[in-house]
Amino acid sequence: MKLSTRLKQIEQMVPSGYDYVWDCCCDHGLIGAALLSRHAAPNIHFVDIVPELMTTVEKNLQRFYPEDQWEVHCQDVATLPLNRYDGKHLVIIAGVGGDLMCDLVESIQQNHQDADFDFLLCPVNNPYTLRQKLREHHFGLKNEVLIEDNRRFYEIMHVTSTAGENGPINAVGCKIWQSDSDEQTDLITRYIAKTLSHYRRLQRGSADNIEAIIEGYNAVVPTIVI
Repeated sequence: MKLSTRLKQIEQMVPSGYDYVWDCCCDHGLIGAALLSRHAAPNIHFVDIVPELMTTVEKNLQRFYPEDQWEVHCQDVATLPLNRYDGKHLVIIAGVGGDLMCDLVESIQQNHQDADFDFLLCPVNNPYTLRQKLREHHFGLKNEVLIEDNRRFYEIMHVTSTAGENGPINAVGCKIWQSDSDEQTDLITRYIAKTLSHYRRLQRGSADNIEAIIEGYNAVVPTIVI
C-alpha cells in the first residue's frame, strides 16, 4: 500500500544505526513495513492496542516478510518492553494527539531511564504542548520537519533523551522554519497564520499562558536555506 506524504516523511527520517525500531500506534503497520522493505534496522516492532488490527498486521507480515526480524505487540504503548532488548532503540509515535503523546513519552522515559532510545514523534495536534514536555525533560533535537498532507499540517520531531551534542528543543520550533523553495516558504507562512489564528481564538476564551505562545509564533520568520 502506498504511504501518505506524512507516513513517507516519517519513514524517511529513520536513519541507520538503531538495533530496534518500534512502530507505535501502528494502525495497519505501514511505516514498519516500509522500514522492513529497506532493511532500516535489524529488528522492527509493531505496537498497537487494538487486537483486530494487530492480528491483521501479523498475518500480513507472515505473508510478505517471512524472512525478516519483526515482532507484533498488542499492548499499551506506555508499557513498551524496551528493557527486554539490549541495544539502541528508536520509538516512533504518530497518529495521536499531543496531549496523549506527552503521557506516552513520559511513561516510556520513566520506565526505561537506563535504556538507550530516541523518539520520532508526529502529533496530530498540540505540538507546542509536546515541545514543552520534551523541554521539561531535557530532550535534545536531532531533526524536525514541517509538512502538509491532505490539507493538514504536521510537525515531525526526531529527538533524543540524552541531549549530548544535540541542541535543545525550541518551544515553537527552529528547523521547521527553514525553507529551500518557494513552496516550502508558502507552507510555513500558511502554517504560522493558522497556528496564530488558533491561539488567538483560545486567548479570547481566557485560556492560560496564551500570550507567551502567541509572542513566540509572532516572532517566527521563514529562513531561506540555499
